Amino acid sequence: MIGAVYGSSAASDHLALREIKSKITHDPRGALTSWNDSLPFCEWRGVACGRRHQRVTFLNLEDMGLVGSLSPYIGNMSFLGYIVLDNNQFQGSIPPEIGYLYRLQVLSLSNNSFTGEIPANMSSWPKLTFLSLRFNKLSGKIPNTFSSLLKISSLTFAKNNLTGGIPPSLSNLTSLVSLSLSFCPLGGSIPDSFNKLKNLRRIGLGENGLVGAFPSFLYNLSMLEILSFPENQLQGSLPSNLCLRQPHLTRIELNSNHFNGFLPPSISNCSKLYTLDVAHNDFKGGIAIDFGKLQNLSFLSLGFNNFGSKGLDDMNFFPSLSNCSNLKVINLPMNKFGGVLPNSLGNLSSTLSYLQMTSNYITGSIPSSIGNLIGLTALSLGANNFTGMIPESIDKLQNLQMLNLADNRFSGAIPRSIGNLSLLTKVALGGNSLDGTIPMTFGRCRKMIGLDLHGNKLTGSVPKQLFDMSSISEGLDLSQNNLSGVLPQEIGNLKQLGLLYISENRFSGELPTGLSSCISLQKLNLSGNFFYGSVPVSYSSLKGLQSVDLSHNNLSGHIPTYLQQIPLKHLDLSYNNFEGEVPVKGVFANASATSVITNARLCGGLPELHLPICKTKTRDSKRRTRKLSVRVIIAISLSSSVAGLGLLSFVSFYCCLKKKRDKPSESRFAKSFEKISYGRLFKATQGFSSKNLIGTGSFASVYKGILNENGFTVAIKVLNLQRRGGFKSFMAKCEALRNIRHRNLVKVITSCASIDFQGNDFKALVYDFMPNGSLESWLYSIDHKLDLVQRINIIKDVACALDYLHCHCGNVIVHCDLKPSNILLDADMVAHVGDFGLAKILSFEGSNTNTSSSSIIRGTIGYAPPEYGLGNEVSTSGDIYSYGILLLEMLTGKNPIDPMFDGGLGLHSYAMSALADGSVLQILDPVLLNEDVYEDGLISLVKIGAQCSYESPQDRMDIGTAVHKLFAITI
Repeated sequence: MIGAVYGSSAASDHLALREIKSKITHDPRGALTSWNDSLPFCEWRGVACGRRHQRVTFLNLEDMGLVGSLSPYIGNMSFLGYIVLDNNQFQGSIPPEIGYLYRLQVLSLSNNSFTGEIPANMSSWPKLTFLSLRFNKLSGKIPNTFSSLLKISSLTFAKNNLTGGIPPSLSNLTSLVSLSLSFCPLGGSIPDSFNKLKNLRRIGLGENGLVGAFPSFLYNLSMLEILSFPENQLQGSLPSNLCLRQPHLTRIELNSNHFNGFLPPSISNCSKLYTLDVAHNDFKGGIAIDFGKLQNLSFLSLGFNNFGSKGLDDMNFFPSLSNCSNLKVINLPMNKFGGVLPNSLGNLSSTLSYLQMTSNYITGSIPSSIGNLIGLTALSLGANNFTGMIPESIDKLQNLQMLNLADNRFSGAIPRSIGNLSLLTKVALGGNSLDGTIPMTFGRCRKMIGLDLHGNKLTGSVPKQLFDMSSISEGLDLSQNNLSGVLPQEIGNLKQLGLLYISENRFSGELPTGLSSCISLQKLNLSGNFFYGSVPVSYSSLKGLQSVDLSHNNLSGHIPTYLQQIPLKHLDLSYNNFEGEVPVKGVFANASATSVITNARLCGGLPELHLPICKTKTRDSKRRTRKLSVRVIIAISLSSSVAGLGLLSFVSFYCCLKKKRDKPSESRFAKSFEKISYGRLFKATQGFSSKNLIGTGSFASVYKGILNENGFTVAIKVLNLQRRGGFKSFMAKCEALRNIRHRNLVKVITSCASIDFQGNDFKALVYDFMPNGSLESWLYSIDHKLDLVQRINIIKDVACALDYLHCHCGNVIVHCDLKPSNILLDADMVAHVGDFGLAKILSFEGSNTNTSSSSIIRGTIGYAPPEYGLGNEVSTSGDIYSYGILLLEMLTGKNPIDPMFDGGLGLHSYAMSALADGSVLQILDPVLLNEDVYEDGLISLVKIGAQCSYESPQDRMDIGTAVHKLFAITI
C-alpha cells in the first residue's frame, strides 16, 4: 500500500490522519485544529474509533470548507467503515489506495472538485452499501468492476463529466434501490440487462444524452417510485398497463424526449403520483385519464405535444382535475386542445398557482368562476380562440403576478378592476379586439414591469396615471390602436423603460421632451402617427438606444447630429419633412441600417442613399451680401441698439421690483439637482440634527432631509472624510453609480462636493428616501414581519439588481458588500440595493477609479465569500455567494453569524444538510409555515441559495441562471 507506514495498528492510523491533514491547504473553519498531539487521535474532530481495537472506523469531515487533495494514506486505515467528505473543495484525483478499505460500507465524496477517472479498484468493497460521487468533475468511463458491489443499495454519480455509456455490468447490482447518473454526458442506450434490478425504487437518468428505444421492462419493475429520464433522445410509446404494476410511482418525468403514441388511461391507477411531466414529446390524441383518482397530484405538465384534435370534447378531462386538492401547476401549452373551458374551472384547487394553456384552439369565454382560483400567481391563456369579455371576477385573483390573454378574440372594455391586482408584474392583452379607453386604474400596479396592449381598438388619450407605474422596465406596447391626443410629459417617469412602442395610432403634437428622462430606453417606435416639429435636443441623453423608428409622421427640422454618437443599430426617419444635410457617422455610416426616404429637402449622406448634393453659398452670393449699404447697416444697428437698451432697462426695473415683492422660488428640485449646496443640505436636515440621523456606517452618516422648496424627502449620506478611505469610498460610489439606472438600485439624485461653514471639506450623496428602511430592520423586528410573498419579491428584486450590475449596465460592477442593511425598501416594499462604497468596476481594471478602495477588506463577515479572505481578487461570483447567504437568511430567519453556527457550521451547510435529510421545512422561519404554500417551491428556493453559496466560486450558480430559476418557481 504506502510502504513505510503500512501496518495494522493504531500507530498506522495516527500517521495516516496526520498525512491527510498535511494535504489540506486551507481550513477556513478550523475543523482540523484539534488534530494535534494534545489529544488522542480518536478524539479528533470528525474521527471515531472502535472501542475494542482503537482503530479509526469513521471519518466525517462534511461541510468543513476544506481545500486540498485527499492523501493516499487514507488507504492505510484498514478498519474504516464510513468516509463522508461531502461539501468541501477537495481537488485532484481520488487516490486508488482507497480501494484497499475492504471494510468500507459508506463512501460519500459529493459536492467537491475531484477530477480524473474513477479508480477501478474502488469496487473491492464487499460490504459497501452507499456510494456517492455526485457533483464533482470526474471524467472517463464508469468502471465495469463495480458489478462486484453486491450489497450496494444507493449509487449516484450525477453531475460529472463521465462518458462512454452506461455499463451493462451495473445490472449485477441486484440490491440497488436508488441509481442516479443524471447530468453526465454518458451517451448510448439503456442496457437491456437492467431488467434484473428488481429492487430498484428510484432511477434518475436525466440529461445523459441517451438514445434509442425506451426499454419496456422498466415499466415492470414493481417497486419503482421515481421514473425520471428527462432531456434525452429516447423514443417509444408508453405501455397501456402503465401504473398497473407500479402502484408506488410518485414521479413520472419523461419530458424533452421523442416519446409518441397515446397517454395511457391506466395512469389513473398511480394513486401516489404527485408529478406527471411528459412535456416536449410527440404524444397525441385525447386525454382519457381520470385525474380524480390522483389526489396527490401536484405538478401536471403536458405541454409541447400534439394532444387534442381541435374538437369540442378535448377538454372533457378537465372536470376530473377538481378532485386534485394538492394541485399547484397545470402546464398545457402548444397542443391541439379545442373545446371550451368548463365552468368547473372554478372548482380547481385553491392552491393552484400556475395555469398555462397558451397556443391551443380553445374557444368560448373564460368562465366567471375563474375568480375562485385565489391562489393563482400566473394565468396564461394567450394564442387561443377565446371570445367574449374579460370577466370582472378576475379582480379576485389578488395573488396574480402574470396575466397573459394576448392573441385571442376578446372584445369589450378592459376591466377597470385589473388595477386592483397590486402584485401584477406582467400583463399581455395585445392582439384582441378590446375597445374603450385604457383604464386609469393601471396606475395602481406599482410593480408592473411589462404592459402589452397592442393590436386592439382602444381609443382616447393615454391616461397620465399609466406613467405612475415607474417600475416598468421590460416594455410598454400601445401600438396598432386608435389612441389619440398628445403623449404626456409624465412619460419621463418611466426611467427604467426599455421598450416603447406606440406606432400606428393617432397621436399628435410635438414629441414630449419628458421622454429624454427614459434613459434606459433601447427600442423606440413612434411611427405612423401625426407628430410634428423637430426631434428634441434633450433626446441626446438616450445613450442606450438601439432601434428608433420615427417614420410616417410630420416631423421637420434638421436630423440631430447627436444620433451619430448613439450606438444605434436601426434608424428609420422616412416619410417626414426633415431638411438639410444627412450625417455620415455612426448609424448613418451603414446605409442598410438607415432609412430617410420621402424627405424631399434632405441632401448629402452616403452615396447609397441617392440624395442630392448639398448646395453651398457661391463667392458671388457672398460678395453681393457684403455689398449691402453701409448706411442701411448703420441705421439698422442704431435703431436696434436704442430699442434694445430701452427693453433692457424696463426688464431690469421690473425684475428688481419683483424681487422686493416676492423673491422668486427656485425651479423644482428635480431640475436643479446638479447645483445642490452645503447650505441647502444643512437646512434640510435642521443643521444635521441627531433627531434626523437615520444611521451610521464605516465611512458615513445618513440623515433624513426635507427640502423646503418642494417638501421633497431625501436621504443624505454625509461622508466621514477624516476616516481613512472615506474620500476613496465617496469616489467609488460616484464612479459606480454615475451611469447605472435600475428600478432595484437605490437612486442617487445628486452629490455635493463643497465646504462646510467651518471651512472643512464636505462631501455627500443625496438619495431617494426609502420610507420602509432596510431589509435588516424587517427581518429581525418584533413589531412587524415579512410574509412569504414579500420575501420572495425582495429575493427576486435583489437578483434582478445583481443581474443588471453584472451583465447589463455597460460595465461589470461588483457590489462587494451585499447584506440586509444595504437593501432598502420603498413605500411599496420594492427592494433597492444601495451602498456602493466598496463596489468595484471590473471593466476599468487597473485604472485609478477601480482602485478606489483596494486597501479595504471587501465585504462583511458572514456574507463575504471565503476567497476574499485569502486575498483573491473580487469577482461577480463573490456577489453570488453573498446573495446565496442573504437568500438563506431570509428563508430561515437565521443570521449567518448566529451563535448556533459554531464549530465550522454555517448557513450553507445548514441548508445542505436539510436538503440531504429532506428536512428543509424544519429549518425555515416559522412565519413562513403558517401559510398554505407549495412546499416544492420553498425547497427550490433553498436549493438556489445553497447553489449560490458554495465555497468554491466555480461551483456557484451564475446570476442569469438564478434569475431564470427564481421566476420559474411557484409558491
